[in-house]
Amino acid sequence: MLRMRRRVLLAVPVLAARPVHAATAQGAEAGALVAALRAGGVVAVMRHGITDRSQVDTGDLANRAGQRNLSEAGRAQSVRTGRAVEALGIPLGEVLTSPVFRALDTADLAFGARRVVEMNMTADDYTPDADLLRRRIAWLRARTGRPSSPRTTDILVGHIHPLGMALGRGLAQAEFPEGSFAVFAPGDPIGRLLGIIAADTLWAVARV
Repeated sequence: MLRMRRRVLLAVPVLAARPVHAATAQGAEAGALVAALRAGGVVAVMRHGITDRSQVDTGDLANRAGQRNLSEAGRAQSVRTGRAVEALGIPLGEVLTSPVFRALDTADLAFGARRVVEMNMTADDYTPDADLLRRRIAWLRARTGRPSSPRTTDILVGHIHPLGMALGRGLAQAEFPEGSFAVFAPGDPIGRLLGIIAADTLWAVARV
């Protein structure tokens, strides 16, 4: 049922879909993404940190034991990413997070008390109602193109499949790995995807 719902959403025509990169940014491209994050006026969709793949999701938002949670590596990754954001002087605007624990924990570890739970960022497998899922994907599409300020960078901590649905196609794990940032410039009806930068690349630029 879940796979069918994903196929239906991905089959919906996407107006003015933006090109996406086949792999995460490196070198000069990574430097340009960091410069955009530091300049502000962009929205970064951050995928939750590295997870424990031995755990299985049950679809129960209130049950941590029934979710795929951050591994110890994912917790350390999230803390280090928060240090990198601070070291680079990225001017944080709104920090919104999915309520699923792996995203919520990522936001807490990286950004602390400034994070706010946003139900529209909920993972698709925790949104059993198809109409609600469509509304949430529509919200995400629009939100990627609407930074809260021209001088700050908004961070939306979420999941791979909703972002793929918003873009109108699937995202490979290697293209949007756990802990990475998809950086969007303003746009309508969806932000203009500038590229995707992995967590370890961000650390290298920040030297943390």
